[in-house]
Formats: sequence, C-alpha cells, structure tokens
Amino acid sequence: MKLIIAIIKPYKLDEVRDALSAVGVQGMTVSEVRGFGRQKGQTEIYRGAEYTTSLIPKVRLEIAVPEGLAPTVLETIQHTAQTGTIGDGKLFVLDLEQAVRIRTGETDDSAL
Repeated sequence: MKLIIAIIKPYKLDEVRDALSAVGVQGMTVSEVRGFGRQKGQTEIYRGAEYTTSLIPKVRLEIAVPEGLAPTVLETIQHTAQTGTIGDGKLFVLDLEQAVRIRTGETDDSAL
C-alpha cells in the first residue's frame, strides 16, 4: 500500500476529487494548509492597501491506495491539478505499512 500526499491549489480540489473518484479512489483526507515554496509568498490588495503574505493557502490531500493503483492516482492528480503556473504544488509517495478499519477490524487493502 502507498500513502500519497498531494499539496494543491484550493480551487482545484473539486476537479481533483472528481477525477480521483473516476479512477477508483474511494476516500481521502483533506486539510487546509499554508506554506511556501519557490514563490516565497504573494502580493495581494485588500481595501486598496497592498500587502505581502509569506504563506500561501493550499489544500493537502492524503490518499491511501493499493500499490497497484498508486501510479494511476499520481498521474491523475498531476494532470488534473496542473495549471502551468508557479505554485501548482507537490506530490509525495510513502510506503504504508498497515491500515485497519476501526469499525470492522479489516486490515490492509480491504481496509482501504
């Protein structure tokens, strides 16, 4: 099993979720996060005053999938979340040692 962590632009969330559902992803965890990368923040205008924010709002997705589905999920997220501009995000893939469904006690792939 693999744990895929995706950091994407917030307005891409619905599009990514729909695309992942279409390839067989049955669930994911979504968190609102803030951070910075190469872009080092952004300049915004609020009530006529310009200010700089050093942390950009993003969305973090955590998706546990069987190992065989991981390449498809990565490709789907990359294709769907890409805008071609700086700040599109990052994808991380981690080995997932064990998963347990609390309600039924199912483990590993059947727990996903």
